[in-house]
Amino acid sequence: MDIINRLKGKVVVSCQAMPSEPLYLEKCMVAMMQSVVKGGAGGLRVAGARDVKNAKKLFNIPVIGLTKPNIIPENWQEIVYITPTQKEVIELIEAGADIIALDGTMRKRPNNAKLEDLIKYIKINKRISMADISTLEEGQNAEKLGANILSTTLSGYTQFSQNRGDEPDFELLEQLVKNTNLPVVLEGRIWEPEQVDKAFEIGAHCVVIGSAITRPQLITKRFIKRG
Repeated sequence: MDIINRLKGKVVVSCQAMPSEPLYLEKCMVAMMQSVVKGGAGGLRVAGARDVKNAKKLFNIPVIGLTKPNIIPENWQEIVYITPTQKEVIELIEAGADIIALDGTMRKRPNNAKLEDLIKYIKINKRISMADISTLEEGQNAEKLGANILSTTLSGYTQFSQNRGDEPDFELLEQLVKNTNLPVVLEGRIWEPEQVDKAFEIGAHCVVIGSAITRPQLITKRFIKRG
């Protein structure tokens, strides 16, 4: 569990891009990772075997790996698409990910895959499982099934957690900290340093920031649509 301890109190940066975006090019993603690590990132959250391999080769910090489809379906709020089956888990393990992030909700998975089985498989392969959830009930269920870490990643992005606003879900973070015995990660809609401070005050183990650092198209939109 040394990997979990190494993340305590750290800011982890999510370096991801969709294949349709310019930054998806391998050299661009490598440059992005190098930039945020130079800036002090205590860990990386990356999508796909390619970027996991590069992150592990280049840096001596914890790497959280996940998979996503090349095109996010229109009904993305209703389906499991983050590391959905054992096939994707195997890809990430073989790529060298220290932590495997997967959808930790109680929704039906493709090919009748079971969350409990995926968590067990990750453990057997001596890796850490991170359950991305959207509600307290999902977090408690993931803990019961053996997950090592909980993350608020999916808050506001499932049919069970709509209308969470534009702020990080501090309420869910606090609920998870108080009602589970696992390290809890705050991820989602973090745009200000003060929000990071608040997360740690509540009891977050670490904080994952993505769009505010590594998604220039979204950062630009915030300025264009100001007010």
